[in-house]
Amino acid sequence: MKKMIVALLVLIGVFGLTACGNSDDSGKTKITYYQFSAPADGKALKKMISEFEKQNPKIKVDVQTIAYDDYFTKLQTQIAGGDAPDAFELNYETFVQYAEKGVLADLNGFIKADKTFDPKQLNQEAYNAFNYEGKQYGMVESFSNVVTIYNKDMFDKAGLKYPTADWTWEDELNAAKKLTNKDKRIWGTSQPVTMNEFFKVAAQNGGSVFNKDMTAVTMNSKQNLEALQHLTDEVTKYKVSPSPSDMSGQLPEDLFMNGQIGMLHTGIWLFDKFQAAPFKWDIAVEAGNTSKATHFFSNGIGVSKDSKHKEAAYKLAAFMSADKEAAKTRIESNWELPATENKEVLKPYLEMTPPDNRQVVFDSLQYMVLPPVVADWNKISDYTNAQFEKVLNKEQSAEEALDNCQKEITKIMNF
Repeated sequence: MKKMIVALLVLIGVFGLTACGNSDDSGKTKITYYQFSAPADGKALKKMISEFEKQNPKIKVDVQTIAYDDYFTKLQTQIAGGDAPDAFELNYETFVQYAEKGVLADLNGFIKADKTFDPKQLNQEAYNAFNYEGKQYGMVESFSNVVTIYNKDMFDKAGLKYPTADWTWEDELNAAKKLTNKDKRIWGTSQPVTMNEFFKVAAQNGGSVFNKDMTAVTMNSKQNLEALQHLTDEVTKYKVSPSPSDMSGQLPEDLFMNGQIGMLHTGIWLFDKFQAAPFKWDIAVEAGNTSKATHFFSNGIGVSKDSKHKEAAYKLAAFMSADKEAAKTRIESNWELPATENKEVLKPYLEMTPPDNRQVVFDSLQYMVLPPVVADWNKISDYTNAQFEKVLNKEQSAEEALDNCQKEITKIMNF
């Protein structure tokens, strides 16, 4: 009899724990938030969550920061196991894949009922990036882009004019040749020869990975061949950009900080790191060829369709997206850019130096291109990167690499 009573009490205890698993002792609604992008010290994120909980005293947020390399594997495992976090961070490239799979909650109803949120207060390109088939499945959290970051001291020493928005590939190549000093291991420029760089460089020459209606692969077009030749020639022919062996395991940004790279094609997320550079530097809109094209990256927050606390999770997503205090914190910490259009909030960002010409960040937005969003983009990128590496190693020509990519991507896409 005693054993039966003990067993019954254990069951009651387990049931009680399960039933209140989403609330803490104070009766607050507890939501779990997965994210991957916070700066290493986490101070900015903690400040933002603290402000959110202050504004929403009945909600408690359990933040779990996961390294990017492991993030999507863990997230997919949680979703497959029926234990998805209430809210989770997604970059633009993966957002559509999750929307297609039907794992995200439609936020249109919450947005319509929210009297404090107006989509017009956000950068519309960034906001609409998280809309799929007419439904808002995510709230834009931040955006960033790529610019040309250049060492002003190196340009001054070489007697060269600084890069401008009018520069072409030829202008950059000519400057890179004059900045390069092989004996001192100094290179004039650096940009990765990978798919994530290639689709943008191809667009700078009127090329693309797919046709406009996404029904055919266009990898081996004349425009794309010129783009890949441009990227690889910088490394193999003109030697104005470091090869993989030149890097010796270092990152391009490390070489830039060492004064070994004159122009670096990279993201605005490195501005904070470069504050400690022992030389003067600034930024310019990236050079183009037949047209301009610049990267646009965006992170957003989705809400699990299986969450028992969708409204609370939406409130967190909306706060991280559009709250004035959250935006200020992002700017103060140099943590990408909030998607806000509020000039008052953005003013301190534009006034921060270096770089002196921060307006370039916003100027670049008018030329932005987004990566093709397909379910097998990672698979396509891995294959393409391997082909490009063979070109860098002089194991095959750029034309052969693109012909191989044409065949393989067509096969992957089942066109």
